[in-house]
Amino acid sequence: MQDGKNTPQNQQIDVELPEEVAEGIYSNLAMIAHSNSEFVIDFIRLMPGVPKAKVKSRIIMTPDHAKRLLAALKDNIAKYEQSFGKIQSGAEGPNFPMNFGGGYGEA
Repeated sequence: MQDGKNTPQNQQIDVELPEEVAEGIYSNLAMIAHSNSEFVIDFIRLMPGVPKAKVKSRIIMTPDHAKRLLAALKDNIAKYEQSFGKIQSGAEGPNFPMNFGGGYGEA
């Protein structure tokens, strides 16, 4: 029987945030692919009038972590909308084929 003090929920993790990572990377498009063992999220910067977009960051995670990320995003969006109002969806998004490579979604 566990006393609850050493469970993962109660463990404190010391997270280091290097300065170059803390600055962040701007992305206005995400492409998601998956296999049976991982999700791959490419964060892309798409600039108006520029025909070539660049992947700025790629995150690879397990399906379990992807599902927890989805839950965390839903929770944070709900809290954001409570504080600042409903997020209005913009235009339909980029007007170019998103099916290169197959198995992709977009966010």
